[in-house]
Amino acid sequence: MSDRSAAVSRETAETEIDLTLVVDGDGDSEVDTGVGFFDHMLASFAKHGLFDLTVHCDGDTEIDDHHTVEDVAIVLGEAFAEALGDKRGIVRYADRKVPLDEAVAGVVVDVSGRPYFAFDGEFSQERVGEFTSHMAEHFAMSLAMNADLTLHCEVDGDNAHHEVEALFKALARSLDDATRVDERRSDTPSTKGEL
Repeated sequence: MSDRSAAVSRETAETEIDLTLVVDGDGDSEVDTGVGFFDHMLASFAKHGLFDLTVHCDGDTEIDDHHTVEDVAIVLGEAFAEALGDKRGIVRYADRKVPLDEAVAGVVVDVSGRPYFAFDGEFSQERVGEFTSHMAEHFAMSLAMNADLTLHCEVDGDNAHHEVEALFKALARSLDDATRVDERRSDTPSTKGEL
């Protein structure tokens, strides 16, 4: 298997980000975004997807968490797209449901090369620490648009901490499944010949 990894940096007037991703990793992470709960979610994403992930973000968190969360998702999506290359041999499709106590999140993904995003559900509280709950949906959308994923997500529960965490874990598990290499396949999984 080739080395499916990427290093992506992005600098704007709002954020400065350095990120590395190893798709076939061990779940190791080193994350510092300035938003504690978001750091926890990215570490959980790495652990449950078995992705090695480093994220260092210096963002305008004195305003709020929006630019930091959105821009990290953009860079992470770009890293997935770069690391997967022509997507030769991948499984391509996956779906996962992940519970966390009363909450459950579901994710269906197609590593399609055609970005699309749909979301169903609401978060029960507006914030988890310094993290604005609806930014979890925006994170998933920004990831999908920049990794060229077709992504359908849903959440249900009573506790926003649990709902957001279940979503990040479901994203991780479905992306791990969809990006795995199918040893039976030597080509790109599309009748078009490319994704």
